[in-house]
Amino acid sequence: MLRLSSTLLLAAACLLVSTGAQRVITCGNHVHRLSCETGVIRVQESMYGRRDRDTCSGEKAEEVAINTACSLEGAEDTIRTSCDGKKVCEVTPAIFARDPCNDTFKYIQTTYTCIPAIHLITCEQSMVELQCDQGHVIHVYHADFGRRDPHICSFRREASHMENIKCSNPTSKVAERCNGKRTCSMRASSGMLGDTCPRMYKYLELTYNCLKSVGA
Repeated sequence: MLRLSSTLLLAAACLLVSTGAQRVITCGNHVHRLSCETGVIRVQESMYGRRDRDTCSGEKAEEVAINTACSLEGAEDTIRTSCDGKKVCEVTPAIFARDPCNDTFKYIQTTYTCIPAIHLITCEQSMVELQCDQGHVIHVYHADFGRRDPHICSFRREASHMENIKCSNPTSKVAERCNGKRTCSMRASSGMLGDTCPRMYKYLELTYNCLKSVGA
């Protein structure tokens, strides 16, 4: 069984090298997947709809690709909210509130980069500590208090407390508490971060960076 300390600092506790922009296009209802081998996702641009007749046309009838002015307002914000700060992100069109053009075959198109980040995992009820060097302050990219893996934070835990691996609870509490500070600590608890999966043993997974403070 995999053992983890209460706070796991991934990627050798270092800032990771950012990479150039990548573009992903996903047709129809297939899974739109963004990923970073190093660093975390930062969405630059994203759209859901259709901008030209050629992309994702294939053997589709011409009439379902003729509308090239189809674009869902707010789609970019939705993808940013879902993916920014994660190492891997998978979404489908079901994430969007509505269909911008019913009779058009659509696609999701996202341009993103992988930016430097520190990745932390902290088991429920343990303390998480974020730290930056002098002259730098914390900037949290993403935080989620739930369970998406059966092995993380599983040592000596009952299987029934880890069976729900679709327990996701993105939270802004860490950013609200820690952004702009040089050091910050808090407990990974349901009382502090909320609980969308009662009876499940959860963990806090977050990514952050140390940015140069104003005037430093």
